[in-house]
Amino acid sequence: MSINYFDFKGQTAVVTGASTGLGVQMAKALASQGANIVCLARRKELCDANAAEIRKTYGVDAIGISCDITSTEQVDAAVKEILAHFGRIDILINNAGTGAVAPAEDITDEQFANEMQIDLFGTFRMARAVAKSAMIPQKYGRIINIASMYGLVGNKIAPASPYHAAKGGVVNLTRALAAEWGDKGITVNTICPGYFETPLTKETLESEFFQNYAKTMIPMSRYGREGELDTSALFFASKASAYVNGVVLPVDGGYTCM
Repeated sequence: MSINYFDFKGQTAVVTGASTGLGVQMAKALASQGANIVCLARRKELCDANAAEIRKTYGVDAIGISCDITSTEQVDAAVKEILAHFGRIDILINNAGTGAVAPAEDITDEQFANEMQIDLFGTFRMARAVAKSAMIPQKYGRIINIASMYGLVGNKIAPASPYHAAKGGVVNLTRALAAEWGDKGITVNTICPGYFETPLTKETLESEFFQNYAKTMIPMSRYGREGELDTSALFFASKASAYVNGVVLPVDGGYTCM
């Protein structure tokens, strides 16, 4: 008898930062396996367009919701709207993020605080609201936090100390929430992507300098390709990962193994 370990039919998945890039890719991957999707980001028109494409392509229910994850009020309102529409939230992918690039000595207080508000506190706000209103009451949930390989190591090519600090915080926040909510039927894991091409990184990654850097620093000598993050998200989101909790998974072509 064959078993589909990645059958998400009847489940609801919320993906933050699902207006462009990796968030959209992961939302589509979950939809391809039957999950209903919430595309959540600040830009409502992009969320609505992505949700419409998902409905048409995969035959699942999908909605777009505008939400600024730096606002507790907006996060709580978004979760309430999702529950009113779907009745439950089974999967949360905390993908929304930003990145301040500048020498540490030139980083302003505002830049550092903004990084923390979005990448770290925003991840916590979403996890807290979804766990409290949906996952703890239903005694089931899968939370996947998208951190970064830069949450595990430093770097000399693109100075971004606030980003490193925030993503390192996401890594240990994951462990803390996994420990706290593990006996409530909720698993919390984190993916630490390496270099993937997105609308925000495309120009930088296509430069000759960065291409040469990739060949030197990444054992696989290339960047991540579209779809190569999706399978990790599908595994953590699935019932097949029931005993996997508090895990930090680099998906970086081996960058952090050296």
